[in-house]
Amino acid sequence: MTESDRQVRLLVQGAVIAALYAVLTLILPVTAAGTVEFRISEALTLLAALTPAAIPGLTVGCVLANVLHGAVVLDVVFGSLATLLAAIATWTTRKNLFVAAVWPAIFNGLIVGLLLRYAYQMDAPLYVLMLSVAGGEAVICYALGIPLAKGLDKTGILENGK
Repeated sequence: MTESDRQVRLLVQGAVIAALYAVLTLILPVTAAGTVEFRISEALTLLAALTPAAIPGLTVGCVLANVLHGAVVLDVVFGSLATLLAAIATWTTRKNLFVAAVWPAIFNGLIVGLLLRYAYQMDAPLYVLMLSVAGGEAVICYALGIPLAKGLDKTGILENGK
């Protein structure tokens, strides 16, 4: 595969990941149990362990989903920043999926917890919001994201950055 072919492949992968993330976020209901949310599209965050194309793909998908969902501007900016940071950290720790899966929970827990408290004016204590976001994220990443990443890795469908 030439370098040009590789670049096109990564661009297409990123675009597909962005579209999937946005569509899944918009069409699948967010399941909630108290203040804990389970957003199924967050399982895709583990794709950043398979391809560097997932870093911009997940970020753009998050921006699109937040804009189309009517999120406040702070959420569009900082929620997408949480996704970007988590994707970068996931890529850097990709050799161990169990470690890689913790980053979306950490970054979303901290940043989205702050957004819920201050941008959306939720009355719950900040630590409760942070822990509930991180908990929901961790469940999705470990229960759905890791099996998804392992399954896709076996197919070889995603460029792994080699």
